[in-house]
Amino acid sequence: MAAGDEDRGPQSGRPSKSRLKRACHELEDLGQQLVELPTAQLAAVPMPELLAEAVQVARSISSFGALKRQRKFIAKLLREMDVEPIRQRLAALDRDSAESIHRHHRLERWRDQMLAAGEGVIDEFLRDYPRADRQKLRQLARDARKESAAGAPPRSARLLFRYLREVAEASESPPADVAD
Repeated sequence: MAAGDEDRGPQSGRPSKSRLKRACHELEDLGQQLVELPTAQLAAVPMPELLAEAVQVARSISSFGALKRQRKFIAKLLREMDVEPIRQRLAALDRDSAESIHRHHRLERWRDQMLAAGEGVIDEFLRDYPRADRQKLRQLARDARKESAAGAPPRSARLLFRYLREVAEASESPPADVAD
């Protein structure tokens, strides 16, 4: 047995080369997620200034080779710090994004049902969202059906969706406290 061979065995206590590579690739992927985040979401991620600057530089690079080197640099910076707060914030952003998409699809279904069925669906919507204006919902749905029948652009359908979103957001936000 050679002098260096005992350090490479599973009993040596060192992580395997494969495990180290996987960890490095995970950090590169984490860095890529940071680079691809929208600016507003990136601002909400807790990170040191040097890492934030490296991410901003990576966003401005168009050369494939230079971008690859910058990704490696970002991974190196991530190796030198505790990345758990960053991972937690990215996971929270993913959850928020998934919830937002779910809300959006639910409101699209409400709109489509209002356009297809009419009054009964509007009554159901009003049971779930009592702050909504029945007359406005009826008018927007009626206008959207007329536009659809005439083959016109779906302006009223878009307005209906926007109104549904406003009502849903107002219902989800807590009521404002009254000052004493």
